[in-house]
Amino acid sequence: MKKEQIRIETEFIKLDSLLKFAGVAETGGQAKELVAGGLVTVNGEICTMRGKKIRSGDKVGVDEIEIEVV
Repeated sequence: MKKEQIRIETEFIKLDSLLKFAGVAETGGQAKELVAGGLVTVNGEICTMRGKKIRSGDKVGVDEIEIEVV
């Protein structure tokens, strides 16, 4: 599993924006499809809310990639 750390300067980032920012999804539409398809986990649980607020300390997983927000 590939692990990445993404630093945010704001209180939170929305899940679909994080996927684009991290380079997991090239477009907002692709991010939406990943989330809607149940392919994204937040802190180990499947998340289908693309607007979910991701905060520092959260871990987002897609395929073999784990993104930790710091």
